[in-house]
Amino acid sequence: MGLSSLAEVRGRIAKAAGLAGRPPESVTLIAVSKTQPAQAIEALIAAGQREFGENRVQEAQAKWPALKAAYPNLRLHLIGQLQSNKADEAVALFDAIHSLDRPSLVDALAKARAKAGRWPDCFIQINIGEEPQKGGCAIADLAELLERCRDAALPVVGLMCLPPDGVEAAPYFALLAKLARRHGLAGLSMGMSADYESAVMIGATHLRVGTALFGEF
Repeated sequence: MGLSSLAEVRGRIAKAAGLAGRPPESVTLIAVSKTQPAQAIEALIAAGQREFGENRVQEAQAKWPALKAAYPNLRLHLIGQLQSNKADEAVALFDAIHSLDRPSLVDALAKARAKAGRWPDCFIQINIGEEPQKGGCAIADLAELLERCRDAALPVVGLMCLPPDGVEAAPYFALLAKLARRHGLAGLSMGMSADYESAVMIGATHLRVGTALFGEF
C-alpha cells in the first residue's frame, strides 16, 4: 500500500474521467484514514495526498491536530455520522462535513460555526436507498432541509450518499446526481473503493476511498 496504491487509484480516476470527458482535477480523492496510524497517513502525505477523511470525531481528535500542525495544507473531511453534541469539535477540526442529515444538526452546526468563526463546507447526506439502518435525509425531505441550511447560512456545497451494499451502485449515483442538479448543487460526494470509477463516470466530485489505498481495515 502507500505510493503504489495511490498512483494506481489516481490513474484509474484519470482514465474514468477521460472517458467521461472530464478533467481529472475535477475529482477530489479523499483518502479515508479511519483506524490508520499517523505513520500510514504520512506515507500518503509524502506521496502527495492532501485530502483525508475520518468517520469519528473522537478518533480524529487523537491524531489530526498534530498532523495538521505539521502539514498545514491538508484538508480533513468528516464522512461518518455526526452527533449534534459533537458539532463544536467537528467545526473546530474538519474542513468539510459530509454527513449533514437533519434539522437539529443544522442548528448545532450553525451555532458552532458562529462561535468558532470557521466555515467548513457541508454536504447533505441522502439516504439514497431508503434503508432504515442508515443515516441520511429522506429524498422527500431534501428541499425542506436545504432551505433550513440556507436560512442558517450553512455553506451547502453538495450531496453525499452511501448506496446499499451488494447491489450495483450506478443507479443510486445517477439519482444523487439528478437530485443535485434539481437543487442547483455542484458537489457529489459518492464512490468508494469498490465503485469509484463508476462514480467518476456519473459525475462524482469527491471520492471517499480507504481500502484501495490503505488495505483492509
